[in-house]
Amino acid sequence: MKQKFHLITLGVADFQRALNFYEKGLGWKKSSASQDDIAFFELGGIVLSLYPRNLLAKDATVDEKGSGFAGLTISYNAETEQEVDEVLKEVEKLGATIVKPAQKVFWGGYSGYFKDLDGHLIEVAHNPYWGFDEKNSLVLPE
Repeated sequence: MKQKFHLITLGVADFQRALNFYEKGLGWKKSSASQDDIAFFELGGIVLSLYPRNLLAKDATVDEKGSGFAGLTISYNAETEQEVDEVLKEVEKLGATIVKPAQKVFWGGYSGYFKDLDGHLIEVAHNPYWGFDEKNSLVLPE
């Protein structure tokens, strides 16, 4: 696994309120890759996304309440589906817990989730609609 994270997703209780905070409050420009219930902001090599907390928990197959879900996932974006599988195998060997095995997902990509040794939820995903630049940073549509 390369030493790089690409996407931080904040699970938010009120999507529109959170979007207004970042977009109107902070003046951040969201990417055209954003959709009705998810927003992406390019942050100089890392992407911040906002997504409804209940839907993010559902995607990760964890309970949105209690200690099962903290409302935040960190995502490692892989170049291929094969890399997703390889990373999940590697982290499992290192003692991580696979929470959701890699699979085709509703948004058209391929992803799985693991908990690191401290219980942090990390997604490993391949998004066929996004690319990488020469520094291996995610490149979103403008």
